[in-house]
Amino acid sequence: MKTTLIMPTLNEIDGVKALMPRIKREWFDEIIVVDGGSTDGTCEWLAENNWRVIKQEKPGIGNAYRQAHAVSTGDVLVTFSPDGNSDASRIPALLDEMRKGHDMVIVSRYKDWAKSEDDDFLTAFGNKLFTFIINTLFGGSYSDTLVIFRAYKRDLLQRLEIDAPHLTYDAQISIRAAKMKVKVSEIPGNEPKRIGGNRKMNPFFTGGDIVVEILKNLFWAPASGGRR
Repeated sequence: MKTTLIMPTLNEIDGVKALMPRIKREWFDEIIVVDGGSTDGTCEWLAENNWRVIKQEKPGIGNAYRQAHAVSTGDVLVTFSPDGNSDASRIPALLDEMRKGHDMVIVSRYKDWAKSEDDDFLTAFGNKLFTFIINTLFGGSYSDTLVIFRAYKRDLLQRLEIDAPHLTYDAQISIRAAKMKVKVSEIPGNEPKRIGGNRKMNPFFTGGDIVVEILKNLFWAPASGGRR
């Protein structure tokens, strides 16, 4: 199982300085950072410490992922937040769970003992509301549908025709995985507080985009029938 870690960055110098030393290079076959135009020294620090960085060509986290997919070689892709919200200590457990044959594994902030230290009332309410709606409408059994920290097989992207360019990417893959009944698992993982930088997500705008994504996918079916 060849693995690729994908990390999108945009002015996350404090986060990458704190997090990258916690990521053991031997956990992955390759690690790709996609930078969306940082001006705070993020790219320079990463380059100085021998991390592979590619310049993002189109805005949006979904586009960052897609650009990394195009140059990556992993059979399993792991997406990870560079701002401190993803706990690197859960990476080995995530990869172990993927080795059991799942199509996707999510590191859930709300499963079992896990909790989010970064949530405020609005984000906690929104995350749990959207998870409830997605489970109800699409037959999922998720505890967390919107978190970035997850792993999935490369071929899942084609089977589910994932094309969301922005922050609805994780919602889209969760929705379509539930709708097509692919093999999904979750493991618990705390969400620590952000380390420096500024939050890129506006709860109201992003929430509106997720509503549109949900409505769009009520009528979606893959042209391939979702076959491998």
